[in-house]
Formats: sequence, C-alpha cells, structure tokens
Amino acid sequence: MAQKPSIPKGTRDFSPEQVFKRNYIFNIIRSSFECFGFQPIETPSFENSETLMGKYGDEGDRLIFKILNSGDYLSKVDDNLYSEKDSNKITTRISEKALRYDLTVPFARYVVQHQNEIEFPFKRYQIQPVWRADRPQKGRFREFFQCDADVVGSKSLWQEVEFVQLYDNVFSDLGLNGVTIKINNRKILSGIAEVIGAKDKLIDFTVALDKLDKIGEERVKEEMLGKGVPQEGIKKLQPLFNLKGSFEAQMSELKSILSSSEEGAKGIEELEFINTAINALELRSAKLQLDVTLARGLNYYTGAIFEVSAPDGVSMGSIGGGGRYDDLTGVFGMKDVSGVGISFGLDRIYLVLEELGLFPEAAMKNTEVLFINFGEKEALFCLQSIKKLRESNIKAELYPDSAKMKKQMNYANRRNIPFVVLVGEEELNSNRFTLKNMISGEQDKVTLDTLISILKK
Repeated sequence: MAQKPSIPKGTRDFSPEQVFKRNYIFNIIRSSFECFGFQPIETPSFENSETLMGKYGDEGDRLIFKILNSGDYLSKVDDNLYSEKDSNKITTRISEKALRYDLTVPFARYVVQHQNEIEFPFKRYQIQPVWRADRPQKGRFREFFQCDADVVGSKSLWQEVEFVQLYDNVFSDLGLNGVTIKINNRKILSGIAEVIGAKDKLIDFTVALDKLDKIGEERVKEEMLGKGVPQEGIKKLQPLFNLKGSFEAQMSELKSILSSSEEGAKGIEELEFINTAINALELRSAKLQLDVTLARGLNYYTGAIFEVSAPDGVSMGSIGGGGRYDDLTGVFGMKDVSGVGISFGLDRIYLVLEELGLFPEAAMKNTEVLFINFGEKEALFCLQSIKKLRESNIKAELYPDSAKMKKQMNYANRRNIPFVVLVGEEELNSNRFTLKNMISGEQDKVTLDTLISILKK
C-alpha cells in the first residue's frame, strides 16, 4: 500500500477559498504600493550563498536554507575536512546557493547589479515568498510571502513619514483599525549602548533587548550579562524597561538618559521629525508609538526601525516591520546609497483578519452562475450565452457532463454558487433561460439581457 503523501513542516497547501482571501490582501497591498509610487520587481527564489550569508547576524544565518550542489556534491570535501565533522566548513564546499531569507538583501543585490538602468531615488515593491529554517508555530512558517516596499538613493526622513502613512493606508483599507506602528531608531540604541558601557557589544545588546516582550525583563538581563554587558550598565537600563506615556513624554525622558551621547541625540532628533510630521498629516486609523526596546536584531538597520502590532485583544506577533539601512549596498561594492523599507507579513495579516471576521464576502466570490448541462445541443447554446456573460465580467461556467440534475445541483451548492441556469428544450425554443436563486429557491424565466442585469447586481 502506497504511503500517504505529506508536505514539509512549516509549509501549507491553500484551498481555493484561502487563495481568494490571500489575493484580496495582495490586491489591497499592491494597490497602495502603486498609489504611493512604488514600482514592481521580482528576483530569483534562490541566490548565491555569498549574497545572503553574513547579512542577518548569526541567528539569521542559521535560519537560511542551503541548497546542495548538483551532482557529486561531496567530491570537493577531502577526508581531513570530512573527519572534522564541522558542518560550517563542509557547507561552503557542498552548497553554493541558498533560498532567500528575505527580500531586502536580494533587492540590494539587484540595485548594485542594475545600477546603470535605475533612476534614483528608486522606489520598488516586491511580493514573493521567502524561506526560513525556523521552528514552526502559530503565525510562523518556514515558507511565507513577504510584501516589501523600499526606497534607495535618498536620505530624506520624508520617506519614513510616507512609510508610516503607507502602513496606515493598507491596514485601514483592510478594515484592520487600531494597529500600532511601533518606531525606534538604531542611533538611540547605539546611544544607550554607549551610555551603559557596552558600545562594543551593540549587536549582542540589541538582540537581547529585542526579546523583551517574548522572554521578559529578567531573562533579557541574564542574556546581556552572558554576552558581557557589565552589571553596572544593566542597572542604568532600568528606566528604559519602565518607560511609558505619550510619544512626547518618552522622548523627554530619553533626552535626559542620552544627554551625553551625540549619536543618541541624533536619533531623538530624527524621531521627533517623523512624529511632528505624522501629527500634522494625521493617520486614518493606526497609531504611532515610540518603543525604545524595539531592536530587531538584523545587522543592517542604521536609523528608524518599524514594527507593526495587531489591534489590542489579538494574540499575534508583528504583522509588519522595517527600517532604514544607510549602506546595505556597500557590502556589494556600491557605497553611500541610503535606503529605507518596510514589509507586510501576509500570513499573519491573514490570520488576524480571519480571527476578527474582516474578510468581506466579495473576497471569496468565485463562480456566480452555473449552467446545467442537459446534453450536447443545450451545452453549446449555454456556452454561447456564457461567452456573453463573461464579456460582461460575470463569472460563469457550464457543468462539463450531462449528469443527473441532482448531482449538478449538489455541485453548485457545495461550491456556494448563488445562481443556476437551466436550458432545456423549452428554453431553447423560446430563447429564454430559467434562472434559479440557490439561496431563496426562487426561479424565473428571463431573457439574456435580464439575466446579465440580475447577475451584475
């Protein structure tokens, strides 16, 4: 007996209804991207390993899926190297490609490779899947879509202001009101590290701080101690763990804490600019909130850092994030190209909309009318009519087989098709259609023009 097939953990099949719902989200995001002037690009699902490795920190590198070289991939591993059983050393010999971890680093590679064809500042959006060898859990998958928008070639903070508006625009259009757009600045984090005497351990410090909402204050402190952050410095962090209040109140407290740090003061200045502009422009339904513990442990953020959380009462991790990366393209030999971008977590947004019942019926709309098949002559007449319905942008189809009426009706019910059309000998002779409403059970004889008019409603 053949073994039942399965799929890898952290991946999913999607039913027609789920794909309709996902496309609903895609279409709203894409529409906002284009409304804000972003242009679409696509990059390969896998890149050369050297393009990806070393760009996400140690934690990120461990989550990159490596692709084995084709052919005899062990031929380049000599016996001495093999006997060491060092997977990191062996990997570089047997794998030269990897599945992309995100869309930002491939985008940086794209910019460098196509720099002579690009008009700067370059605003691009990209909606494609990415892969991470993470532990699967609710809202976290090994294969998932990212929806990114980035601008490269401009250091203007107006770009950050526009990204806050873009987040607000998308979530408002999705009916997801009350999301929180958390913001911080990497310069503030650098300033804090400087003040507590951990300037040389910025990455370790930020990686630990970013886990505050997941593992709690005490375990964050333990991790910092383990990474070599001095005990005295951790004591100086205490005001940050308790920082609350309005954006302006937190900024005032931060100015006091970072009074001795020039870099920290620059970060405060940048955040104040963004907050002042957003207050003047006003958001539709989202709220902008300062979160000084927001670190996002990726190596490439240098300025503003964004993270979006779902409305209160919804148990879900971040549904969006991003930030400024002033020299990401520098690792590929193209210096001094500033960039800033954000990403939408499609799968988590889907789960939030599902939990809150925010998918409109139109999002699941597929076939609107099914024509019953009574035989060859009737089927041809039906297809001629279906052609005209489709020209009027009505989703219509013919049941392919002249099966029993009950079977065809049951098919329409299981597919949630709201209308059925019957064309028998009488309808052929009178050039009319019997239209049945599958919800109310009512049926009427109508002309083609009336049929189109009813279905368009």
